[in-house]
Amino acid sequence: MSFFAIIFLVLGSSQLYWGWRGVRLARRKISSPTLRGLACAAIPTILVAMLAYTVREVGRRPDPVHLTLRDALLTAPFAWWIASSLVGFLLAIPFAILAGVRAVIRRLRGSAEIASPARRDFLAQTTRVVTAAPFLGGAYGLLYGRLNLETVERPIRLANLPPAFHGFRIAQLSDIHIGPFMPEEQIRKFAAIANDQKPDLIVLTGDYVTFDAGTQYAVVDALAGLRAPFGVYACLGNHDAWARVEDSISSLFTARGVRMLRGANVAITMGGDWFNLIGVDFQSRHRFGPSAPVSHILGNIEPLIARGKVNILLSHNPDTFDRAAALGIDLSMAGHTHGGQAALEFISPEIAPSRLATPYVAGLFRRPGGQLYVNRGIGTIGVPIRIGAPPEITVYKLERA
Repeated sequence: MSFFAIIFLVLGSSQLYWGWRGVRLARRKISSPTLRGLACAAIPTILVAMLAYTVREVGRRPDPVHLTLRDALLTAPFAWWIASSLVGFLLAIPFAILAGVRAVIRRLRGSAEIASPARRDFLAQTTRVVTAAPFLGGAYGLLYGRLNLETVERPIRLANLPPAFHGFRIAQLSDIHIGPFMPEEQIRKFAAIANDQKPDLIVLTGDYVTFDAGTQYAVVDALAGLRAPFGVYACLGNHDAWARVEDSISSLFTARGVRMLRGANVAITMGGDWFNLIGVDFQSRHRFGPSAPVSHILGNIEPLIARGKVNILLSHNPDTFDRAAALGIDLSMAGHTHGGQAALEFISPEIAPSRLATPYVAGLFRRPGGQLYVNRGIGTIGVPIRIGAPPEITVYKLERA
């Protein structure tokens, strides 16, 4: 069975579960036989229609670059329901298993006694609270969390940093994903916030579009207002490759004063001193969607590394960090993960979906040879929800170690 078949099976099962619960509730609460019958027929019909609409929206083209009435009234609420109901269903499974095990144990013991009402009520109440939590969290993430921008000040200590660059500030934006829930107007606001940080240099680390190549013009226009004394530099992400806009969006950015580094480097100079800024297209050791694996990770930049100088790498995929550190790249700046997008790190640092794919989900990482910072990005994909992973603009302050 394929991965997508499993996903659809689980999604369908979740809607069957909530349809069953809705029908049970209608039978208990509605006294009129006619109204009860209508409700019992309407509930599963509505759930199936919502699931079908949401699945169809995944492949919808083109993507609007402004929030439309359709997206606000249909796409967002339906996506919220599908995501929340799926998580609620998964959380309900352990309670259902527990109840089944208890029933089997009682039967094996030959006991016909009914379980303690207090215990049964406690289990039922706990199930209701736990399964309702995703709906509340999802509403928070949709209405507030996805736009609750956090500006992160991050000092970075570098042993070889020239004295002239002590205190040098670099602002990073990543994972824009222009669309109805990260519209052109919102990107302009975030770009203005980045400018307000008064950085010396601004970097962009990929995923400007999601799937629709037609949105590249709007996202470049929205980011064209970025300004920094030492310039604006960028690299590309996997979605830019999937949308097949790598060449075209690079040309558009160049025309607006943003230099795209595609297996290239540039010397950032000040007072006779300089550090080396390198950028690469999306690279991965493993097949990631349509992206083919790279046999020799970062092999295209080895000649670009400046020995004895500070080297900073723009790489959308944080999984290039191990190789970058081995090559002696002092600092890697990445994105890609959205910080998990829906992460429950206030419960445990390990609860983030992105940890299934990479250990480098968000924040600063160190290993011999270098450091990595993973920016959470500002956009979303799939479901327009952020929980425990607010959008982020990172401002690095370089310091001499």
